[in-house]
Amino acid sequence: MGTSEEYAAFQEKVKRTVYIDNLSPQVTEPVMKNALDQFGNVNSVQFIPNYIVPGNIPKCALVEMESKKQADAVISVITEFPFMISGMPRPVRASAAVENMFDDRPRKPDRKIHCRWLDNDDPDFEIAKKLKHLSQIHSKEADFLLKKQLQEEEKLAKKQQEELKAHYKKHELMDGIMSDGTAKRLARLYNIRPPNEG
Repeated sequence: MGTSEEYAAFQEKVKRTVYIDNLSPQVTEPVMKNALDQFGNVNSVQFIPNYIVPGNIPKCALVEMESKKQADAVISVITEFPFMISGMPRPVRASAAVENMFDDRPRKPDRKIHCRWLDNDDPDFEIAKKLKHLSQIHSKEADFLLKKQLQEEEKLAKKQQEELKAHYKKHELMDGIMSDGTAKRLARLYNIRPPNEG
């Protein structure tokens, strides 16, 4: 059972933690730390698994900063300006974390939980059945949207890779022209100032 001191320490941790969602499934812990390092020291990154889709692919994370001030800065900037992580096409969202988001939270001191089975004739039984049905529908919709999202991100990643290769080839070409004297010869031929000459 959690003590008052443990729970107080946990509440302090919650205050300096940011909940970030709309993440790409391709984002990793080092990528998150790199992206948020500009706001201060990142103590930890905990991805929240999505258990209702195959593969438990996370799309959100709890990021613990070193202080509440740093956490507030992350939330302020990401809320005010589009903030992309890992070159993905959609900005992430940030908000203050709340206690129920943590699966390792200590039990509240003196809290008691009561559980009971629902009988078929219980009024809440029909509500529970409807909730179960809605969760199944939501699961199928989420699975479909995730597949579409992954397809779009794979296309984007491929396009970015192709553009990067094209830029690298241009750089190599320009470097070759400059190093073998072609640029200076062309400059003399067209009577223009040679490159790198004031």
